[in-house]
Amino acid sequence: MKSKTKPDQILTITIFALIVFGLVMISSAGVAVSQHRFNDGYYFFKHQLFYGVLPGLILMFIAQKIDYRIWKKFALLFFAASLFFLVLVFIPGLGLKFQGASRWIQLGPFSFQPSEMLKLTMILYLAAWLEGKKELKTDLFEGFIPFLAIIGVISFLIMKQPDMGTLGVIILVAMCVYFLSGARTSHIAVMIAGGAAAFLALVKFESYRMGRLLVFLHPELDPRGIGYQINQALLAIGSGGIFGLGLGHSRQKFNYLPEPVGDSIFAIISEEIGLIGAALLVFLFLVFAMRGFKIAKNAPNMFGRLVAVGITSWIIFQALINICAITGLIPLTGVTLPFVSYGGTSLIFSMIGVGILLNISKKCERM
Repeated sequence: MKSKTKPDQILTITIFALIVFGLVMISSAGVAVSQHRFNDGYYFFKHQLFYGVLPGLILMFIAQKIDYRIWKKFALLFFAASLFFLVLVFIPGLGLKFQGASRWIQLGPFSFQPSEMLKLTMILYLAAWLEGKKELKTDLFEGFIPFLAIIGVISFLIMKQPDMGTLGVIILVAMCVYFLSGARTSHIAVMIAGGAAAFLALVKFESYRMGRLLVFLHPELDPRGIGYQINQALLAIGSGGIFGLGLGHSRQKFNYLPEPVGDSIFAIISEEIGLIGAALLVFLFLVFAMRGFKIAKNAPNMFGRLVAVGITSWIIFQALINICAITGLIPLTGVTLPFVSYGGTSLIFSMIGVGILLNISKKCERM
């Protein structure tokens, strides 16, 4: 079977649809906050377009032209650089602290979120490390424990920020790559049990996390305090009904719902274009998942397979966590909606990841 000469067309169309969808919703959801903060109703839209979408498209185009196997040579270097940048967020003068969290590096007028870079570089590194080394993947001391050490270092740096939602995405993706590389199910079971215990410990020792868990279990508790965001989000979703209030007609975006262009944007989508619009967005992510996993299945080697699985899992897990959190199905997190929420760093690295995925699709047998 010959390999394809063009990247997967359905995946390409899906990504462009998600990006356009995101720009439209940022323009609508952010108009009130933009006007209030910057005296420009379209500040968020313009910033996302010029500092997220346009550079992201250029880098995605470049990435889909580069043979994905080249990334294996630089995987360790890029992963080490990501860890180094994660340390820099705690350096005064470089790290930017916002609402008690140290997650950004400030370089003049630009800010950069290293954890978004880490998601991609970790996938590349794990795929390069695990490729074709079955004895390492199944051995306790040469596979499982080193894998736990890698996750431990990442977890320590991410929780120092702190960013539990991002850590959840990273661990889920890492476990997917590790499992599909041929790891023992007993090792995965141990990680799941350990992760659950660590989650409970992290919740117990931080009052705001315990508050989010209690609000998840009892949404009526503290509606003006810790439960404010989720209650306002549910109000927005409920008021949208099947067809929505109409694009641009959200009421919650007028300083009622926190982060209307960030992790709460799905609530504004549901309010303005209703269940139909929300279902369309979910459908686009489902198409992305189907094409991404199909590319992984048909990848010509283990490295391509693991990278494709990792990138697809990353986007889908993050979308799932965001949607479930804002609809009250899991405790609220600060995880954004890929390609849709405001955030240049997240969008750029997501698009680089998609570019790599598209290059893998060019090397697949015809699908």
